[in-house]
Amino acid sequence: MLCWGAVTIATMFIWDETSLYVMRFLLGVTEAGFFPGALFYLAQWFPSARRTRMTATFFIGVPISGIIGSAVSGWIMSSFAGVGGLADWQWLF
Repeated sequence: MLCWGAVTIATMFIWDETSLYVMRFLLGVTEAGFFPGALFYLAQWFPSARRTRMTATFFIGVPISGIIGSAVSGWIMSSFAGVGGLADWQWLF
């Protein structure tokens, strides 16, 4: 999770198309283990009687984060454009 966060923050400092591709690749590498790792963690932590409910709760986080994240991202991009010398998309990172 720390590497994922560090790569996400470092994405703010890209300067051209090649650096964007490199950072997106690194982000994919660091992010790749999260989903299977979370499912493994749920399988080990919860008894089989509650495992399905906890997995469903984990899965429902995807659409909820999309709803909340879209609103927050739109607000950030409309409010912070040019602040601190950074573009609006850079503030998302």
